[in-house]
Amino acid sequence: MRTETRRERYSNKQKLSVRFPVEVACINFRHEPNIGYVVRAAACFGASKVNLIGSAPEPKYLREISGTTSDFIDISTFSTPHEFLEYARKNDIHIVSAEITQEAKNIYDYTFPKNKKVCIVVGNEQTGITADILKHSEVVDIPMPGVGYCLNTSQACNIMLFEYSKQMSVS
Repeated sequence: MRTETRRERYSNKQKLSVRFPVEVACINFRHEPNIGYVVRAAACFGASKVNLIGSAPEPKYLREISGTTSDFIDISTFSTPHEFLEYARKNDIHIVSAEITQEAKNIYDYTFPKNKKVCIVVGNEQTGITADILKHSEVVDIPMPGVGYCLNTSQACNIMLFEYSKQMSVS
């Protein structure tokens, strides 16, 4: 039987955890639990920050839906995609968008840049990633050999973060 609280387990693991120069950006999610799933994945895969573009849940609710991992990761909010793009430009952040487009690179063939800050962008559940962000990013597609053609946005984020952490841990 466990005697430690979840927060105590996270605090203990934080001492040994790795933090990568990768951030995540979520664009105006319609379903707040998806934000919680992204925050949790970001904390689990060693992301340094989560950027919320557009709507954001109240901190107390975000803490609840992220399984308290929001206490262990920086979270910033941006009113518009343009505001986020300015932040990325000023901080020399390489943007990688997870989106289904004809120009997208297959994740199997994509190499995340090393020695550079990266931000993985995932879009709104219905409308995807805005054109202005796509225009300023590399676009990566996650192939789906099954009957479905697209993942839930938080699931796409999980896969992108896993692939990023795998590539960065190899070298």
